Amino acid sequence: MASKMLLLFLFFVAQQQYNLVKGDTTLIKRTCKNTKYYNLCFSSLKSDPSSPTADSKGLAVIMVGIAMTNATSTSSYLSSKLLSPKTNSTTLKMVLKECADKYSYAGDALQDSVQELSDENYDYAYMHITAAKDYPNACHNAFRRYPDLVYPRDLARREEGLKHICDVAMAIIDNLDW
Repeated sequence: MASKMLLLFLFFVAQQQYNLVKGDTTLIKRTCKNTKYYNLCFSSLKSDPSSPTADSKGLAVIMVGIAMTNATSTSSYLSSKLLSPKTNSTTLKMVLKECADKYSYAGDALQDSVQELSDENYDYAYMHITAAKDYPNACHNAFRRYPDLVYPRDLARREEGLKHICDVAMAIIDNLDW
């Protein structure tokens, strides 16, 4: 009898978990349909373990966190390139340092946007994300100033990724109740 009760209890808990995840997938899908990059939005939010319990503002915070991870890892990547023995050009070192700084500033701006989201200052959060999205342009322009430097393909991919993630975060904020 006790084992039947335990089995029934486990079935009930499993059913509740399924309903919770299914319901939250609906919010994620609805949220992501209002963005320019649905697949990026959906896969990013679904991969975060806190998304099943997040409301729309929480989903925005998750996307900003993903953008912060991108900006921080790109800054670290650039810093490691700067220290690489293969990087022997003074000009390249100067540009890599400038780019690492810009991506670090992007991370700072995204951190500020999280605070603004928690304070429900959505316009300021949006402004900080817009700034973070623009910092990679300064890096790209730094490479353009020196025609002998080639903009690295991996950096271009990271730049595009950050811009798209920021676009998704801004679209989610656009649909919050201001």
